[in-house]
Amino acid sequence: MPMLATQIAADKTPGLEKREKESHKAVKRSSSNLKKLFTKALRSTGVKYIFKSKTKPPKTPIDVVRRSTFLLASLDSFEDNVDPKRFDKMQELDSLLHEMKSILYGSNECEPAVEACAQLTQELFRDNTLRLIILCLPKLNLEARKDATRIVANLQRQPVNSRLIASDYLEANPDLMDHLVSGYDDPGLALHYGAMLRECIRHQVVARYVLRSEHMKRFFDYMQIPEFDVAADATATFKELMTRHKSTIAEFLFENYDWFFTEFNAKLLESANYITRRQAIKLLGDILLDRLNSPVMTPYVSSKDNLRILMNLLRESSKNIQLDAFHVFKLFVANRNKPSDIVNILVANRSKLLRFFASFRIDKEYCLFAEDEQFEADKAQVVKEIAELEAIGPLFSGELHKFPPTPTASGELYKTPTACIRQLI
Repeated sequence: MPMLATQIAADKTPGLEKREKESHKAVKRSSSNLKKLFTKALRSTGVKYIFKSKTKPPKTPIDVVRRSTFLLASLDSFEDNVDPKRFDKMQELDSLLHEMKSILYGSNECEPAVEACAQLTQELFRDNTLRLIILCLPKLNLEARKDATRIVANLQRQPVNSRLIASDYLEANPDLMDHLVSGYDDPGLALHYGAMLRECIRHQVVARYVLRSEHMKRFFDYMQIPEFDVAADATATFKELMTRHKSTIAEFLFENYDWFFTEFNAKLLESANYITRRQAIKLLGDILLDRLNSPVMTPYVSSKDNLRILMNLLRESSKNIQLDAFHVFKLFVANRNKPSDIVNILVANRSKLLRFFASFRIDKEYCLFAEDEQFEADKAQVVKEIAELEAIGPLFSGELHKFPPTPTASGELYKTPTACIRQLI
């Protein structure tokens, strides 16, 4: 006969019931201990950083700058591999520079915050971090160099309390300009330092310092560097120097007329390199045009040697150089403030010039119809101006210019401009 549940319960011995209770308590204790161990593990440093990046930069602009300053100042130890955590710290520095750039330029989602930009700018100059960024650029990787270049460039335009404090800082630290200009000696850094330098030249005090320094003579060599992109960048910086601040440029040209145009003509306008000659012609045009539109126009900007070289370049075998030379030549003619020696050279060579322009044409392959019409209009104006000029004082035989012979059909180039200038009638 089956046993009832009450009978089974009654038959249990006191010892068995006690052991079951103890077993149940042990299971509960084990579960509780496991839970504590798991919680402790999650709170431990090792596991926590699985979910949190070690290179995450601080949140405030001030903290970003201070941490960056420390890492930049420590770069020498990173390079020598003294610090075992070199890779992590370099990665952190890359992240910090990127964070700075994001603060200054904003992102696709939001515009830069004015207050954050001001804080960052002030801190960068206060801690001399700008200096460290410039000096340490060679030690950064390519992406970090790009971010650093954009940071330095942006800082030149960042106001703090309605003042561009970058100008004051650079005036007190002119050696940084020496470093930036010398950057053209290294093709790997030239484009980064060149971009920084052009932004710094926005400050008149910086432009004046560079113009008065020995660096100006170095630009004539930089613009002829074999690496095209570096030479083009140096040319862009030179143009910025020569056109940005009108009163400073007028003062510079007045004080440095002789050596400047001697270097400009010999190394650029008369260069054997086709690209250098074309760039030089356009540069001369930019300088002249800027002066013609300036209230501080000075006669020292219109060099008679330049005019004579341009007259030679008008007879070049290259149609592109001919056109470039014409566009600059017409500025000499159009200038209402022409110095007397320029007027007299044009008058003395009037018949030669008028005969030349009577047959001077643009091949259709070099221009659109509208450009051809503009060229013909400009040429007609040049001819009219030359025809109406009157000499200022007596003319001298030295003011006559001997055009070089027309290039031969085989494409042989004429004599060098220098040789032609010496053959004055």
